[in-house]
Amino acid sequence: MVFPRDFGSHPEHNIEWWYVTGHARSGSGAQARDFGFQITFFRARVDNTQQMKSRFAARQLLFAHAALTDVQGRRFWHDQRIARAGFDVASASETDTALRLRDWSLVRTNGVYQARIKGDDFALELAFTPTQELLLQGDKGVSRKGPDPGQSSNYYSLPQLALDGTITLQGQRFVVAGEGARRADASFGPSRGAAWLDHEWSNSLLHPAAVGWDWMGMNLFDGSALTAFRIRDKAGQALWDGGSFRHPGMGGAKPYIFSRGEAAFQAVRGWKSPLTQATYPVEWLVRTPSDNYVVRALLDNQELDSRGSTGAVYWEGLCDLQDSNRKHVGRGYLEMTGYAKPLVL
Repeated sequence: MVFPRDFGSHPEHNIEWWYVTGHARSGSGAQARDFGFQITFFRARVDNTQQMKSRFAARQLLFAHAALTDVQGRRFWHDQRIARAGFDVASASETDTALRLRDWSLVRTNGVYQARIKGDDFALELAFTPTQELLLQGDKGVSRKGPDPGQSSNYYSLPQLALDGTITLQGQRFVVAGEGARRADASFGPSRGAAWLDHEWSNSLLHPAAVGWDWMGMNLFDGSALTAFRIRDKAGQALWDGGSFRHPGMGGAKPYIFSRGEAAFQAVRGWKSPLTQATYPVEWLVRTPSDNYVVRALLDNQELDSRGSTGAVYWEGLCDLQDSNRKHVGRGYLEMTGYAKPLVL
C-alpha cells in the first residue's frame, strides 16, 4: 500500500468502504451519558455503465449509514443516504480520504479525520486523531476472506483513535471526550472515548456459499487492538476466519495475524428482532490466540435496516469485551450480516 494515496478511493474496484465506530462519554457521575456511534461510507462501481458517454450515467454509487446507540436511554437511532457520484452531490477523492454525500462528510486533513453527519434525530460532529500507526490486516494489507485466494480485500485499520466533538440527540447537545484529540498519548478506559477506522476495497470478497459474516473490532483499555471475523455459510459454519491482535508493546505496526482456524465464534445468547424476525447472537464466546473473550452487547436492539440504500439488514452495535478472567478489558463494535437474509455485495 502507498499512503496517502490509499487513504483515498479506488474506483477501479467493485466495492469499497470507510467505516468508523466508537464509544464516547459526556459528563460525569450521575449525569454521565454513554454513546456508541457508527459512520460508514460505501462506494460501488456499476460495471455496465462504464463505457457510456452520458454525464448522467451512474458509474459510481455512494451510500452512507450512520447510527447512534444511547446506552442510558436504551435507544438505537440510524439514518442513511444514497446518490450517484457527481453533480456536487456525492464524491470520493482518489488522493486522500475525502467523502461527501449531500450534507454528510468524512474528510482527512493533516492526519485528523473530521466527520459531519446530520440525521433526522441525531447529529455527529466528531474529530478522530490517530494515536498509533496504521494496522495492515492480513498479509501486508491483503486480507483473505475465503478458500479462493481471489476472495480477499485490501484492508487496513486505525484503532485507538482519540476523539473529540459533539453528539446531538433530539436537539440536546453533548460534548464528548473533549480532551481526547489533544492527548494522543493518553490511555483509554471505560470512562473515556475511543474510535476505530477500517478501510477496505475489493473486487471479489465472498465465496458463493457465503451468506454473511460476524466481525468485531475492539479497542482494549491497555491500548491493544483486537480484530476477529468469520465468514458463514447457510448452515452457520465458518467458511473462513481471521483477525489480528496488536499490543502497544509489539512495535506499533507489527500485529499478530491469525491463521485460519484461530478465531472461533460460539453464540451464547440470541435476540429476535421484532422488525425482521431475524435472530442475532448478542453475546459470544470468541476464542483467539490472544485470549478467550466474552463479547456482550450493551443494547440488544442495534439492528440497522438499510433497505433504503444498500438493501442490507444487519446488526451493528456497541459491545463490551471481557477476558478469560471475566475482567472488563475493552469496548468496541460487533457487526453481524446475513441473519435476516443472505448478504449480496
